[in-house]
Amino acid sequence: MSTPPAPPAPLAPPTNDPGTTTAAAGAIDARKTYGIGDAQVHALDGVTVSFETGKFSAIMGPSGSGKSTLLHCLAGLDTLTSGATFIGDTYLASLDDKALTEMRRTKVGFVFQAFNLIPTLTADENIRLPMMLGGESGDTEWIDHVITTVGLGDRLKHRPSELSGGQQQRVAVARALASRPQIIFADEPTGNLDSITGAEILSFMRNAVRDFGQTIVMVTHDPVAASYADRVVFVGDGKITGELTDPSVDQIIDRLRNWD
Repeated sequence: MSTPPAPPAPLAPPTNDPGTTTAAAGAIDARKTYGIGDAQVHALDGVTVSFETGKFSAIMGPSGSGKSTLLHCLAGLDTLTSGATFIGDTYLASLDDKALTEMRRTKVGFVFQAFNLIPTLTADENIRLPMMLGGESGDTEWIDHVITTVGLGDRLKHRPSELSGGQQQRVAVARALASRPQIIFADEPTGNLDSITGAEILSFMRNAVRDFGQTIVMVTHDPVAASYADRVVFVGDGKITGELTDPSVDQIIDRLRNWD
């Protein structure tokens, strides 16, 4: 088996002026193909995009547009067919499996629709899990601040089965923040929640960006959820089709109508 070529030397973020902004993550000519022959599907078809540090960004698109594939490749949960993805100044293709796992554990936070909590662990243990896996205790003062902010102080000894859906997602968001990662990737984080609980989670994520300087990239199909973001990137047929800055719900809905 031939050895794949080494990734290119680090480049300036593709859509940012490196003198004024810093990209937390991005993709350069990213392509992801599934299947062969007539069954081939181009989930990503030459995507170049970057996401600014200290901002809340949303990715939207119709079902099958490639939005979740893009998120998973940016986060190192999936690999590209060609092109490059980066987090900070590190190209993910330059990392071996061990280094990639370490980056995901220490520099990246994840929030999923299904919460992905360990059922046998308490809320407190789930929050601290990424650090526990590395044999670390983390910044106690910071973790306590996160727990207080998400309102879980009286639920720390409860297991996921003893928590509501909204409380479980609060645990998941707190876990993502606990290690102070460079970036958090969220895939439909409010998809399993009622509208009131979803709004509470989104408000907390918005505040995490504003008050903590966190960077969040979120995939969502919900215009209301996307309106919490500083920027919405639209994806269709595996390509970037446009974006909105400081979007309102009405602006997002108007944009979505163009897909019909």
